[in-house]
Amino acid sequence: MTSLPFTKVQAAGNDFLLVERTDLDRIGLSAADIPQLATDACDRRFGVGADGLEVLGPAVGEGALISAHLFNSDGSEAEISGNGTRCVAAWLTAFRKAPRHVRIETGAGMRDLELIWGDHPNYAFRMTTAEGEYTLVRPAIRLVAGGVEQTATLVDVGNPQCVCRVGSFDFDWRRVGSDIERHADLPTSTNVSFVRIVGEGTRDASLEVRFWERGAGPTLSSGTGSLGAAVAARHHGWIADRARIVTQGGEMTVDWLDGVRLTGNAAIVCRGAYSVESGASRQRSRTCPRLQS
Repeated sequence: MTSLPFTKVQAAGNDFLLVERTDLDRIGLSAADIPQLATDACDRRFGVGADGLEVLGPAVGEGALISAHLFNSDGSEAEISGNGTRCVAAWLTAFRKAPRHVRIETGAGMRDLELIWGDHPNYAFRMTTAEGEYTLVRPAIRLVAGGVEQTATLVDVGNPQCVCRVGSFDFDWRRVGSDIERHADLPTSTNVSFVRIVGEGTRDASLEVRFWERGAGPTLSSGTGSLGAAVAARHHGWIADRARIVTQGGEMTVDWLDGVRLTGNAAIVCRGAYSVESGASRQRSRTCPRLQS
């Protein structure tokens, strides 16, 4: 058994384990081992517990301080997490003395983040992306999922988003989200957000959102899900150029000022060493031994 250093960070209740590629190399874990590591370490009963695993390594792109490779809690790879990227920025600020402005390389491309305020272990960052990097895939598609018919908007914000407007959350949105994630009528598996509009069309409009994330299930919040919801809402005229995003884990804001900007918190939760077991040891640890009478 070997120990892997990790840092747990959360952004609006969306939590991630951050590990360094050099530490994985040191204990002999290859790229092929990372999906199983993510599944085990993110397990909330048998592991540390998290929505995803961010693997940090050297950046290739110009100007980037670090690269962040995201794995969901089910071991699948993802392009980017907006909340996860803020968590990486908090890690850089807390433990690498990063400058106020940082560029992070993700599977969806470069993301620029600015530290708004910080009082360790709590931080707030603004992530800016060029508006042209976000694509309205389909403005309206009718889906039947979980026995409920939905009219959805498909958006790409670096990862696929399916945005469904609802009047309330008084339905089994988790079941519907699970069905939509791999719906036969969609070109690819997708993240799903259910959006309730408050103050439609006004400067003070807010979006109340519930999230079903591809590869992780229901999460308290989602950064890219918030962006997808805001992009869809702006296209349909439900909001103007700014919206408060109200999630189960906290609030964020999205605005269109010199790009699309997502602002929200990130907090260091803890640091520790995760015990990495072999496959056989892991199986034995989850099996109750037979007691001798």
